[in-house]
Amino acid sequence: MSKSHDNVWTNCLKIIKDNVSQQSFRTWFEPIKPVALHENILTIQVPSQFFYEWLEEHYVSLLRKTIKREMGKEAKLEYQIIVEGGSATGRPYTVNYPNYNSGDSQNLELDPPMVVGNSIKNPFVIPGLKKINIDSQLNPNANFESFVEGDCNRLARSAGYAVADKPGTTAFNPLVIYGGVGLGKTHLAQAIGNMVKQKYKNKTVLYVSSEKFTNQFIDSLKNNSVNDFIHFYQLIDVLIIDDIQFFANKQKTQDMFFHIFNHLHQEKKQLILTSDRAPRDLEGVEERLLSRFKWGLAADLTVPDFETRLAILEKKMYADGIELPREVVEFVAYNINSNVRELEGALISLLAQASLNKKEIDLDLAKKIIKNFVKSISREVSIDFIQKTVCEYFDVPVEKLREKTRKRQVVQARQLSMFLAKHFTKNSLKVIGKHFGGRDHSTVIHSCQAVQNLMDTDGKFKDSVSDIQKKIQMSIS
Repeated sequence: MSKSHDNVWTNCLKIIKDNVSQQSFRTWFEPIKPVALHENILTIQVPSQFFYEWLEEHYVSLLRKTIKREMGKEAKLEYQIIVEGGSATGRPYTVNYPNYNSGDSQNLELDPPMVVGNSIKNPFVIPGLKKINIDSQLNPNANFESFVEGDCNRLARSAGYAVADKPGTTAFNPLVIYGGVGLGKTHLAQAIGNMVKQKYKNKTVLYVSSEKFTNQFIDSLKNNSVNDFIHFYQLIDVLIIDDIQFFANKQKTQDMFFHIFNHLHQEKKQLILTSDRAPRDLEGVEERLLSRFKWGLAADLTVPDFETRLAILEKKMYADGIELPREVVEFVAYNINSNVRELEGALISLLAQASLNKKEIDLDLAKKIIKNFVKSISREVSIDFIQKTVCEYFDVPVEKLREKTRKRQVVQARQLSMFLAKHFTKNSLKVIGKHFGGRDHSTVIHSCQAVQNLMDTDGKFKDSVSDIQKKIQMSIS
């Protein structure tokens, strides 16, 4: 019985799902649709050129092994790529996986690039204006090294790095970075610009807010210098415009940007745009502009999780040469969960208060400071405090919890500390395991189950657990 393309791809997905993270599977494999199966060629449809390039760069080996396992050694995979207007390309990319790593040329059949329009010649000349005189307006401190990567921003950061490496030549032009306030849109956009400046000395980079762009355009209308305005922006190789949502309902500004956008895109110049919402959710913006925003990639930034917030604080502290108690850093990271800007603001406030009042930075001071940033502080203690409380009760050195010793008293203290950390904190099992010598999440699960079983069968041990829980509760009441 011959298999259908749906069956083949479903079987492939089962294998792929076991080899990638859940987030990666949802992002890169669930959107793929099987289209056809002819002899040993499976055709799949992907949403965009960028999507295709990402799969080929990051998952080509997995796809090759999976397709060969499911269909045999002669298996081939074809891509159909969705282009503007919602239709697929007529001639799909063909990837012959058995010969993909051969020394010869790759068996790739590429569609010709999409033509946007006729080439625009610039008729304007401004005497004495040279590209070297254009200030980029970038913050030199915004770079990829200081932009902490996490699940909340991995796609946007990876796409931004690819753009900075080869501006104007990738499939994600324009690159639209969108997300809420304080999540790093401007930082990432400027990091791209700074990397381009560093790598390509001859390219002109310009960062400008949408408000400044609008004001410059209004001034050019007043001064009869619209031609100069147009020509200036046509000189830019990498144009970064921040907060494009403020173009809403500004008809003439949108018209002007539309023509500048078209010219730069045709000349293979890179456009990077930021917004507080996805392009599809922008109101008061012309459809012809919105359609152009969709030519490239729209990548979102979301609220960072606890581990990412912790990494952001640690990176900030390292850059500023600051050392704080671990329990204080964890407390700040846990309670400031809205955006990165507030997270860094809380750290600065904490340092300022400690300096002005000549106080040591401890958990009590952190609680007082954080009240200014959040309405109610979650009552949670650190894993380090739990370890200290348990070890004092059992008269075991704290450092023993991180060692590989199998002494009964140490093992019991370690397992109970893990159990209480899971109960009193909202840290992931992975984070809890790191505090105990880098143990994995399965060890934490086993420890919690062992403690629960012992409590069910040993009344004395259950009383000990209750005593320790009361001590911890008293510390946070």
